[in-house]
Amino acid sequence: MRQTVLLLLLALCACGGDRQAKKALEAAGEIDRNNMADIMQTVADPREAVSYFTRVTTEQPDRIDLQRGLAKSLVRNGQPEQGVKVWQKVMTMPGVTNDDKVSMAEAEIRAGDWKAAQATLASVPPTHETFDRYRIEAMVADSNRQWARADSFYETAVGLTTRPAGVLNNWGFSKLTRGEPGAAEKLFGQALTYDPDNFTAKNNLVLARAAQRKYELPIIEMTQTERSKLLYTAGLSAIKQGDVTIGRGLLQDAVDTSPVYFDEAQRALDALDAKRG
Repeated sequence: MRQTVLLLLLALCACGGDRQAKKALEAAGEIDRNNMADIMQTVADPREAVSYFTRVTTEQPDRIDLQRGLAKSLVRNGQPEQGVKVWQKVMTMPGVTNDDKVSMAEAEIRAGDWKAAQATLASVPPTHETFDRYRIEAMVADSNRQWARADSFYETAVGLTTRPAGVLNNWGFSKLTRGEPGAAEKLFGQALTYDPDNFTAKNNLVLARAAQRKYELPIIEMTQTERSKLLYTAGLSAIKQGDVTIGRGLLQDAVDTSPVYFDEAQRALDALDAKRG
């Protein structure tokens, strides 16, 4: 693809001499670099992205788009503290946007600095109404136990995206931690209608049902391996709530269902039997 672009540009300016040819090459190179940056920010392996953006920001430290790429890649690579430091640099550069502030707030949350995230979000004007802004506002409200505020933000965020599975899962987990398992169950179920392969939502759904002493697995898509893991989750939940006989049966089902040796479930089962003996 790059060779095609180069040939076309060179052909268009062939009659214009070396100067135009040089400009064409520079333009093609810039297109190539921008495409590479986009790829690295979205689909590349996080470690490769960090390596790439570290190199190009050293070569061109004043390009805010490359600094953004480095910050986002560090967060994707599980290095939020370093990501926050790069975002702080971005905040001092010409061209900083409200989206940058929202991304910085998310990095601060991932780094565990909720107060900093709240302060960063407070610097974003209320007219900046985006999915990411409301998603992160909801998380901060949750951390402050401002339940009504969190619900409002979650609801708004869901309405601003065609892929709300992650937000619905977060909202459901919030409801579960508040002691509202019925509401949580509905939200986890909704999340799975948008992303049927989301195992975290499946596991959370089982937890929400178990909190209501509904230990049978929900009717959802699942592999045999997932089924055994969900039975294990239900079994442990039953035991914690005092329904030991039911829990033991679920653990045994988890061991029997698993297509490979399920060490955690077997150890839990053995420990339970030893305690009973």
